[in-house]
Amino acid sequence: MKENKIYFVDVTNRDGVQTSRLGLAKLQKTIINLMLDDMGITQSEFGFPTTKHEINYLNGNLELVERGVIATTKLSGWMRAIASDVELSFKNVPELKNVNLSQSTSEQMINGKYLGKKTPQDILNMTIDAVRCAVSHGAEIIGVNAEDASRSDIDFLIKYAQEAKKAGAQRFRYCDTLGYEDPKTSYDRIYKIAKATGMSIELHYHNDLGMAVGCSVMGAKAAIDAGVDAYINTAINGMGERAGNADLVSCLLAIMKSAGFKNDYEIDPNIDLSKAWKLAKYTSYAFGVPIPINQPAVGDNAFAHESGIHADGALKDRRNYELYDFEELGRGEPEIIETGRMITTGEYGGIKGFRNVYENLELEFKDEHEARNILELARYANVHTQKPLTSSELRFIYYYPDIAAKIMTVSPYYEPQGAIKERVEAHHLTKPHRII
Repeated sequence: MKENKIYFVDVTNRDGVQTSRLGLAKLQKTIINLMLDDMGITQSEFGFPTTKHEINYLNGNLELVERGVIATTKLSGWMRAIASDVELSFKNVPELKNVNLSQSTSEQMINGKYLGKKTPQDILNMTIDAVRCAVSHGAEIIGVNAEDASRSDIDFLIKYAQEAKKAGAQRFRYCDTLGYEDPKTSYDRIYKIAKATGMSIELHYHNDLGMAVGCSVMGAKAAIDAGVDAYINTAINGMGERAGNADLVSCLLAIMKSAGFKNDYEIDPNIDLSKAWKLAKYTSYAFGVPIPINQPAVGDNAFAHESGIHADGALKDRRNYELYDFEELGRGEPEIIETGRMITTGEYGGIKGFRNVYENLELEFKDEHEARNILELARYANVHTQKPLTSSELRFIYYYPDIAAKIMTVSPYYEPQGAIKERVEAHHLTKPHRII
């Protein structure tokens, strides 16, 4: 067994929510953080500390950490590697401890995004300043992200990582932003970077060419072979921009079960694979995206056999046609909405039906005030998610009503200035205008 380990940084709540036309409510993001913690996942990149509508959610989740509710999974914030962004992040979220600072590093991105206004040296200087700023605010884990690393000059990447390390960063995130790489080039480039820098490597791969999982595990292999820890970035059910990110469960199984990894490479020992099924099903429900029928491990057909020869062989000995057991994943349909005589609670739910729902969860109220307060939060949560509430969501509201209220409350960023201030003060906005 190799000495270094492979850890997991799930980015569903940061990159996964950037899936076009989709998103998650803050309550849903919180439940995912709780489920990731229950599964023992190393880290959750839980959002954007510079974004106004994230502030209450981020601070609320860090309160869950303070109370010991989230005890295993570290929560990290993403921001641009710009000192002013770091300053704003710690102003908005003072208890933030773990950060990932991102800058574009490829010639294409530097020229295409900055339009010739920045040089590679400027990129280095901005990143170093941002890292030093994070250090000054007491950040415990600082990762530097190289956006479009797979199309970046490798010598520049090594210099970028080395300079960030000198400034106080502990990890280097290699971002295959366009899903451009293949497993062989991933291994070769990551090995070289890890050897030259001695830094732990994060592997962040997109699935545009269908190779995100393969590249992630081979990148992790390269990091371990080079003598450093590996941190695979994943998203639950492979959610993410365009064709998505590397799927969490697929990456876990590839390392735990495949011929080249099993018994040779060790994952974070806190991870409990038996929680994978519930996590995958909840995330599918929250996003409103069905799990593909042929999805590894959690798809409906992952353990289904129809061919005569396959069915016969599987019945004689499941290991004939099944590489791993469905029990290992905790498979079994988790309750999302009650069936049969169904009484749900929603934004217009009454107190009697509401009490019935909580009685089925074996949760009691000490007095009428408690019941009606929780009812109002449940109504708010239904408006917030626009979905029937799951048992996990209802329990969270019951046990942590103050944090539930905080994360579901967004203070709109509305401070009229300039022309809009003049319009508002002159009451021009009250005149009838054709909108439809």
